[in-house]
Amino acid sequence: MASPQNRTYLRPTKEAVELLGNLIRVGRKERKMTEEDLAGRAGISRRTLQKIERGDLKCEIGLVFEVANLVGVQLFGEEEHANLARNKNRVDDKLALLPKRIRRIVKVDDEF
Repeated sequence: MASPQNRTYLRPTKEAVELLGNLIRVGRKERKMTEEDLAGRAGISRRTLQKIERGDLKCEIGLVFEVANLVGVQLFGEEEHANLARNKNRVDDKLALLPKRIRRIVKVDDEF
């Protein structure tokens, strides 16, 4: 298993995070906010905001989502965004029906 410092990510993961960072930067600039303004509103340092906007994969997802919301970036499609609480409850219900633990399937050799 790779250590956190040497963690590798799939290309679609990297591209998605970079896209989100760019959307955040666009949202900030469209609202004529400086890095300092947005960082202050989010309660983070300017350096952390710069990492988020660059698509740094080590930034906390909660911080990224908070900053995205502050500049009006929709994290889900328009319909899903409007029904976020209902969709969360639906997924919670589905999770409640699934097994609590997943166990490895042990193959038994029953060929006599």
